[in-house]
Formats: sequence, structure tokens, C-alpha cells
Amino acid sequence: MDAMIKQLLLASLLAAAPAAAQDIPFAPETGAPQDRIVPENRAEMQLSFAPVVREAAPAVVNVYSRRVVQNQHPFAGDPFFSRFFRNQPREQNSLGSGVIVDPSGVIVTNNHVVAGATELRVVLADRREFEAEILLTDESTDLAVLRVETDEPLPVLPFDMSGDIEVGDLVLAIGNPFGVGQTVTSGIVSALARTDVGRTDFASFIQTDAAINPGNSGGALVDMDGELVGVNTMIFSRSGGSNGIGFAIPVEMVRRVVDTALGEGELVRPWLGARLQPVDSDMAQALGLNRPRGALVGQIYPGAAADEAGLQQGDIVLAIDGQDVNNEAGARFRLATRAAGDEARFTVLRDGDEIALDIPVEPAPGVSDPAPFEVDGRNPFSGTALVEMSPAFNERVGLDPFMDGVIVSGVGRRTVAASFGFRPGDLLVEVMGEPVSDLGDIAEILSAYDGERVWPVVIERRGRRHEAALRLY
Repeated sequence: MDAMIKQLLLASLLAAAPAAAQDIPFAPETGAPQDRIVPENRAEMQLSFAPVVREAAPAVVNVYSRRVVQNQHPFAGDPFFSRFFRNQPREQNSLGSGVIVDPSGVIVTNNHVVAGATELRVVLADRREFEAEILLTDESTDLAVLRVETDEPLPVLPFDMSGDIEVGDLVLAIGNPFGVGQTVTSGIVSALARTDVGRTDFASFIQTDAAINPGNSGGALVDMDGELVGVNTMIFSRSGGSNGIGFAIPVEMVRRVVDTALGEGELVRPWLGARLQPVDSDMAQALGLNRPRGALVGQIYPGAAADEAGLQQGDIVLAIDGQDVNNEAGARFRLATRAAGDEARFTVLRDGDEIALDIPVEPAPGVSDPAPFEVDGRNPFSGTALVEMSPAFNERVGLDPFMDGVIVSGVGRRTVAASFGFRPGDLLVEVMGEPVSDLGDIAEILSAYDGERVWPVVIERRGRRHEAALRLY
């Protein structure tokens, strides 16, 4: 089997060589190729990934983090025995990998490698050690950017921004699995644009069968040109070891996060303002498509970027910036790789015709962390903190970004609201028979009816509607 693989590799090299080097000896007078081909030079006998590794490996580092965690005693939660025990803090060490992307000492790694760290240490391939500071962490993409202070330029791994990576391409995974030291594994790109794997909100992973193990997180996925195509982030495994299913964050997202860390400093979350759903075979047949493709626009948020640019309900988004899109996660990823203020080119199918729309990359409207409205006075809501929902706020707390209205964000202990059982997350639908759509509505209602004894209230909790007449005493 090894001999056969070597023959195939030699054949591919000879086919790509100049014409003078492609002459293959044939058996006399028959024209049939010989069964064996003898290597004609030393280079053909030393086919290897070593030249690629030699260039890429110095830019891959080990990242050691130290954090303080609390050990919980066995009686945690028991009010009596808890008086005799205290949670003891202890240090926890973990390791991962990182990639130098700027000679000044800028390193990209995974957010989960450095999350909660009180101390970070980076060790280069040549065994030099540096203390590292965090420039930016982003849980949504599971990426973090570090910086080390150095007196001389460090080796870097260039970004492959060509966008021409394909399934079947050879790749190398470089990292520090299990803390044994820098290790290189090889494989192929098994799949692209994997959006059904967890961990990040902007998922469009590269899947590879190159062995990735614990400690490889934050390491480099490198192509045969020695350029970075992705940052290794996780594996799919039931045993904890590599089963040949590893995932890497594409370089487009890595580049966006690094640029943000070195530029504006805050990663803006683009928001399209449209609900998209995959086009399955039944839907494709109903829409007159020859095959399932694209993502159907099911709803448009009024005034959002998609609405202003002319995207319509019923449109089918086929591609963004020339890259195929088949679901909402893929669209979110494509937008997230662009800076706020850019325009993304949407290829849209409408009434059987393909059209192009330039949609600006904008953050979700509203305030992500609004100041709550503290309720007092004589009413059932006294002691609550109320917040007006918006797409920006909803995305931050994990609610449907298309929802609007007023929700309870907090309830004080031993307050009137607590006695009536209000909980954070309750959506106010009606109060005193009047609809509630914003904080102005609830403020007017509370002012007009302050001191009333009976308060008809309609709330929504976890998708279920509840009606009650609350009586003050």
C-alpha cells in the first residue's frame, strides 16, 4: 500500500513537471508503461511536508493559562452545614495553542483557552517564553487576541484570504496536544461551512480529518502554501480523543477579529434583520427550483438593513459576496466577517430572476445594555426593573431579536412584585386592560392607576400567556 501511494505521488509530480521531465520510459515496442517507475533524483525520493512545516511551525505557540477556581464543599446549598465549611480557592492550569499573526507579537487563539485566566504565558517554538496580555476576547466567535512584548520581530503565519480552499485539499494541523510539545498532523479538508456544530454564534467551520486533540485548541490549520486557513477550535469525540472529525474557525473570521483588536477594539455584530430558512426539496419544488438551494426570506424587520436595501419576503438568498449561502447561520457568518459600514453583495432569486443587492453591514438597532426602569409606588410591579426590548438587547440576552415590548429584567427580594411571583423574563402584554408596547406605555399606566386595589394583568412567560387580577392589600 505504501509503495502504491508513493507511486501515485511520484506520478502527480511528474505530471506537473516541465515537458522534459515528463518523459516516462515505456516497454520496448508495446507502448505500455512499466509496472515500476524508478525515482530519477533525490528530490523525488524525499517527498515530504517538511518544507511547509519548517515555514509555518515557528509561528505556532503554546499558550499556558492559570485561573483561580472555587472548590465547592460537599454540603453546598445546605444552610446549616454550610456554616462549618468554606469554598476553598485553588489554582487551575490549562494549556492550548496560538498563532502569531503580527511580527510585533500579536497572537490569536481560542477564547475558551484564555477565559477567566489570571495569568497567561506564551512559549514559542524556539522555547522563548513571554507573559501575555489580552487585547480582545469574543465568546461569540470563540476567538481571543493576545499580545506579547518583544524586542525583535517574531515569525508570523500569513493569512490565506484567497477563499479558494476546497473539500479534499491537503491541510496540516499544528498545535500542542496533551501538552507533549509542538506536533504536526496531516489530513484533508473534509467539509466546509459546517453550521450545525455548537460553541459559537457565528459558526461556519472547516471540518478536517487531521488529528486534533485537547491542547490543539487555538492552533493553526495550514494549507500547502504554508498559509493559515483556520484556527483549530474543537473536535467531535465520545472518548475525548481525536476521531478524525475536527473543526477550525475559517481565516476570514480570524482576520476580522484580529483587525478589530488592532483597530476599533470592539467587535460589532452585524445584523441583517431578516429571518432565513433553508430551502428543502419540497420547498424547491413549490418555488419552481430545479434543486434545493439558497435560504428563503421569511420575515423582514422594519427599518433594518435588509429592509432599507430592498430585500423582500419570499426572496431566496443564493450567495453573499460570491459565497453560497444555504441557511441563516451561513448568512450571519458572512456578514460577521465584514466591518461595520461595509456593504455585502447579496445574490437574490426573485420571481425567477437573479438580482444583486448591496446591503450595508450594520449592528442590530437599539441598546444592548439599556438602563432599567425601576418601578416603585403602590402597584403590583413595585420592586421590579423593566427593560424595553430591542434587537440589540435581545441578541445579547439570547431572546428572539424580532420580539418587542417590555420585560421584567429583575425583581427585588421581599418586594410587592416578588410577593405576586413576577420573574425576570416575564413579558408584559396588558396592564389594566391597556396594551404595553414600550416603557412609555407602562409609565403612563402606572401613573394613572397608582393606588388602585385590583390590577388586571396579562403576561407571557416562556411562550405561555397568563392572565390574573392582582389585588393589593
